[in-house]
Formats: sequence, C-alpha cells, structure tokens
Amino acid sequence: MVFIIPAVFIAVFGFAIYKKVKIYDEFSKGVGEAVQFTVSLIPCLAAIFMMCEAFEASGLADALTKLLSPVFGFLGIPPELTKLVLIKPFSGSGSIAYLNEIIATYGADSYITRCACVCFGSSETVFYISAVYFAKTKSKKLILPIAAVLIGTLVSTVTACLLCRIM
Repeated sequence: MVFIIPAVFIAVFGFAIYKKVKIYDEFSKGVGEAVQFTVSLIPCLAAIFMMCEAFEASGLADALTKLLSPVFGFLGIPPELTKLVLIKPFSGSGSIAYLNEIIATYGADSYITRCACVCFGSSETVFYISAVYFAKTKSKKLILPIAAVLIGTLVSTVTACLLCRIM
C-alpha cells in the first residue's frame, strides 16, 4: 500500500520517457499554469470571505438561525445545530470554530455533538469549492449546481442526525 504513490510516479516518468516528453519543461509549464489559476481565484475567494463576514456581522446569521431552527427541528436536526448547518457552506474555519463551541458546551459524547461532528464531516464549504471549480470554466451558470449541492447537504444532514439518533 505504501508503494502505490511511488509506483505511480515511476510509471508516469517511465511513460513520459518512452513518449520522449521533456519532463522538466512540461512540469514547469504546469506550475506556471497553476500559479496563473491561483491568482485568478483571488477575487472569487475575497468576495466569498467578505460575504461571510458581512453575513455574520450584519446579524443576518443570527436572525436566520432563529427563523430556521423550528424548520430544522421538524426535519430532525437539533436546533442547536442550525448555525453550524448555515455556516458550513460558507466558511470551513467558521464552522469548525462553532463545532468546537458545541463540543465544549455539550460534551464529546452527547447526541448533539455526535450529530454536529457527522454533519460537519458530511458537508462541504459549497461556495468556496464552487469558486475553485468554476473559476476556470467559461460557463457561469452556477445556480443549478450550487442548489443541487445545498440540497444534498441538507439531505446528508437530516440523514446524519437520523443515524446518530438510531445509533
């Protein structure tokens, strides 16, 4: 198992030598493209970080948490997790800070903490990942893929809480 990655590298280098590819030149070209791509991400990421901060600072996060807590409770998601569920699609660091707060408040073995941990692990920072995936594409029709991922995140959260209740 430990030899898989070295074996892949050796196979790729061997194939490149067989095809008479200038490995260093192609590697340098790839690094240059990666740097350009990274620079092109900066405006998208800056916008996401500013929106996250504005969402929290404006009080909209707290208002939305109070509004959605009963709905999430009806779906089987503990109301204490509403803020985590709302923050996770926007900010990984913000959601991990809130996860730490949940663990400190409710203890490591509580039902709410188990749900929070499974929900945290079964979801993704949708808007950050979308910025990375779609920064290079010509299509800017992001509504459908983002909606699909957010619905999937909600379904995984409901399922996670159900499984934590059963186990």
